[in-house]
Amino acid sequence: MAYRLRPAKPFTAEFRSVAENQLLKAIRLLEDQPDGPHEAVHDARKRFKRIRALYRLVQPDAKEFRRRENARIRDMARTLSAVRDATALVETVDYLANQTGSAEETAALAFALKVLTERRDRIAAEEHDLPAKVAAAVATCHEAVGAIEELELDDAPGKTARRLAKAWRKQRLRAHAAFAACEERGDAEAYHELRKCGQTYWMHTSLLGDIWPSAMLAKQRQAKELVDLLGHEHDLSVLTGLVNESPELFGNGDTLALILGAIIARQQALRHEALERAQDAFSDSAETESALIALLWKKAATASRKERRAAKVHKTHQTHPQETALREPV
Repeated sequence: MAYRLRPAKPFTAEFRSVAENQLLKAIRLLEDQPDGPHEAVHDARKRFKRIRALYRLVQPDAKEFRRRENARIRDMARTLSAVRDATALVETVDYLANQTGSAEETAALAFALKVLTERRDRIAAEEHDLPAKVAAAVATCHEAVGAIEELELDDAPGKTARRLAKAWRKQRLRAHAAFAACEERGDAEAYHELRKCGQTYWMHTSLLGDIWPSAMLAKQRQAKELVDLLGHEHDLSVLTGLVNESPELFGNGDTLALILGAIIARQQALRHEALERAQDAFSDSAETESALIALLWKKAATASRKERRAAKVHKTHQTHPQETALREPV
């Protein structure tokens, strides 16, 4: 099943189906590990992010469910992060090396790449409890599936539309606040928050794509481009943190200065471009876009109900034409 909520279907059933599909895919990845355990963990964590974004959409009418289940998935995902985080640092230096402009920086980053690759391999070798963590994560996913089955929501189109609009508005306000913080403070935490808002927006536009396919696809692409930029920015912030905490890993003072210089130059360029993209992505007000979401969902869901009723009447006419004729006025 696609990562999509269809307005033609009862909302609760759609919500359960999408959530269970993501959880079951994560379970299969963790159990089968087609490309090895670490790649399985990486791909499963992507599913967990999608699930948590989905849960945000029901928060207005299921606050306790969202709080409890979001914490369940979030805490479980954190137990699987050690090797993936170390691998991300290796990928970040490799990315940075492709952006460098001098032979000295290239040599310094090659040294950093060697150091961080050895560090990743050492962490992976020392993570003897990964099979146990994976097994625990699979068990947690099964528990999450059971919890989804207990969720009950009002499926009326108007009620569902208001629920989605409230969740959309809250997320939109959060994105605007993150954007303002990036402009005012410009620290790593503010950009990380903007990245998370972009990820959620990207996933929400995918989930509600059926209510306005062309516009939602355009918004989804816009958000994905922003998230990719801010993903690199965040990785560079994490790398900066490691360099500051463990400078002895990165050679002498000259090498360290070259590495930090390359990080800062690329990070500033990414932040500048990300703010321009974010301004476009989040240009509409929270009130305007959330009201539009409510209108479009209600229209699509109501039209689908009318179509289903018409189809049911048509089927009855075909199946029992004589009985139908007797009931019809002359």
